[in-house]
Amino acid sequence: MTKQGLFEVLVGKPTPLGATEAPDGFNFAIYAPDAKQIRIHLFCSDTEEQVGEIELTHRTGKIFHGFVKDLKPSWNYAIQAIQKKADKAGKVDNKLLLDPYAKSFDRSLVWQHDLYKNESPFFMPKAHLTRPQFDWQNIQKPNVANRDTILYETHVKGFTKAFPNLDPSLQGTYLGLAQPDVIQYIKALGVTSVQLMPIFYFMSEPRLTELGLSNYWGYNPINFFAPDPRYASDHCAITEFKTLVREFHKQGLEVILDVVYNHTAESGVDGPVLSFKGLVEHEFYLRADDGYTYDYANYTGCGNTVNTDSDYSLKLILDSLRYWLTDMQVDGFRFDLAATLGRNGDRFNSGATLLRAMRQDPIISKAKLIAEPWDIGPEGYQLGNFPSNWLECNDKYRDGMRRYWRGDRGLVADSATRILGSRDIFKKGQRSPSTSINYISYHDGFTLHDIVSFDERHNLKNLENNRDGHSANFSRNYGVEGPTTNLQITEIREKQKRNMIATLLFSQGVPHILAGDEISRTQQGNNNAYCQDNEISWIDWHLDARKQEFLAFTKYCIQLRQQYNVLKTCLLDDDNYQHSEQHHHVNWIRPDGEEKSIDDWHNHDNQCLGLLIADDDQKYAMLLILNASEDVHHYILPSAKKVNLLLDTSDGSKLDKQTWKKSVYPQQPQSLTLWILDY
Repeated sequence: MTKQGLFEVLVGKPTPLGATEAPDGFNFAIYAPDAKQIRIHLFCSDTEEQVGEIELTHRTGKIFHGFVKDLKPSWNYAIQAIQKKADKAGKVDNKLLLDPYAKSFDRSLVWQHDLYKNESPFFMPKAHLTRPQFDWQNIQKPNVANRDTILYETHVKGFTKAFPNLDPSLQGTYLGLAQPDVIQYIKALGVTSVQLMPIFYFMSEPRLTELGLSNYWGYNPINFFAPDPRYASDHCAITEFKTLVREFHKQGLEVILDVVYNHTAESGVDGPVLSFKGLVEHEFYLRADDGYTYDYANYTGCGNTVNTDSDYSLKLILDSLRYWLTDMQVDGFRFDLAATLGRNGDRFNSGATLLRAMRQDPIISKAKLIAEPWDIGPEGYQLGNFPSNWLECNDKYRDGMRRYWRGDRGLVADSATRILGSRDIFKKGQRSPSTSINYISYHDGFTLHDIVSFDERHNLKNLENNRDGHSANFSRNYGVEGPTTNLQITEIREKQKRNMIATLLFSQGVPHILAGDEISRTQQGNNNAYCQDNEISWIDWHLDARKQEFLAFTKYCIQLRQQYNVLKTCLLDDDNYQHSEQHHHVNWIRPDGEEKSIDDWHNHDNQCLGLLIADDDQKYAMLLILNASEDVHHYILPSAKKVNLLLDTSDGSKLDKQTWKKSVYPQQPQSLTLWILDY
């Protein structure tokens, strides 16, 4: 034991990493191979006045450690790493750093150039030494099966900032999202799993801050454990986030986190030193040798790429995932730019160490794992190549269904494949029918309403001269760019929204709905609103009659999907991925009632699809008819004891079962119908 000022410091232990509370003090363990010395700075919780400093004089391998007796649990801390080598200018960077294993911080990290440049201790937030106790009230996770899952993607602040009758102190917060009225809205919609946009502790890019903007989406993390206090009403982010999860679980709703393990807020080699750069830079970040320099690899578009093949990164990510699944009780993850997680060096490998470790981990392997299956690095597009227990965001579904409904020709065969689970990508016998995450809109792109309202992106408010965001949106404005009072244009827009949301919910795979699409939310044509923390991104809850009608229509479609199993999972004899006592079969029919022939599939001008999915055990079939053309097509319906029309998108107000006694149905232009046939 050594005496350092007021503190008694023992050897301590190299595990677990971070600050760990014991009855008589705290153990500190900091992984820092790039440092020659580690100091722990202690601060008052209210004023951030420094009250002490401790050097971790013991080291085991690459880990500095020490046990400090009788620390006040109310104190906060930050790390100082005395680096081994000077930078190119000959300077050794000794700034305060964030502990990568800290679980909570006293405030958000906001870029302040002068404070950072002058190495002010007030630039860096301080980590809490202790974590509050929490009562989970014996609530269990819902454990919704993939086949039953309906994802609902939202942003904590954007969803609650203007929610009706919500206390102003709760707007934009975890607790706001946990309020009964908010949860009841989500529950009544019929979705099963809420996918939250990133809540990991993050910092907006200096460029955005200096422009007066911010990284509203939060895709710029600097810690993989701490929930960001931006969304806390009283700075106790852990308790408030746990409350959100508990209250969702009470109502049978899952919580899926959108997580960013592919890069950090430290940007490129000239970016700020905030945490990893001062401790473990050479192991943590992937390097790219272009023959002239040995610089950071930038396979994320954010200046750096986490080297998930290193021992440290592997441990950090696995520890983080387990923490969120156990301590924080979330149900799964959507991995941003997930191809980065599978890189062995430069190349993607579905058998990469991290992916294999996640597959065999007894905790992580049970969670929902959703890949955004690409990044911008070499061979970065990996849709269909993740391990079989993963789900994958299917952009081919998005693009194909947008193009089909806007009237592009030659897409009938591709659209049929997308509707039946994209088995050209997720092969029969190798992947579950529920592997495909189907979506029409995501946070990064047009909202559903904007898909039918704008031909072009309108991103000028992002201050990048409208160069950012996708240019290929496969959208159509139907005659006027943006809002219009033309009733004819308004009606076709409403019908096309009904067509797309119904197709999404009646397709095989897991449907993903962007929050606000069910009430026709617009971003005013902005298809990259990542830096818009304002009304562009916040959901407007003022519902006129049209919005209320579309909300009712969306709820009805979700209800139908939940009611009829064949709309969720079609189990075919030629698909050996799973065996079941259920027996289904499908037929693709033409308007004349006959099965489609090869020539029909290759007919470039054909814009009609008729899909019959039969449940041979329950003696019923669902008939889905899609007509993307501008003409009426008379469909001869299959013979059955009873034929009921469940839905026709040409009239969004009829949301009930209607008996149809005729043998022919006039399928209206640009419309979808859903039928049930009893045998």
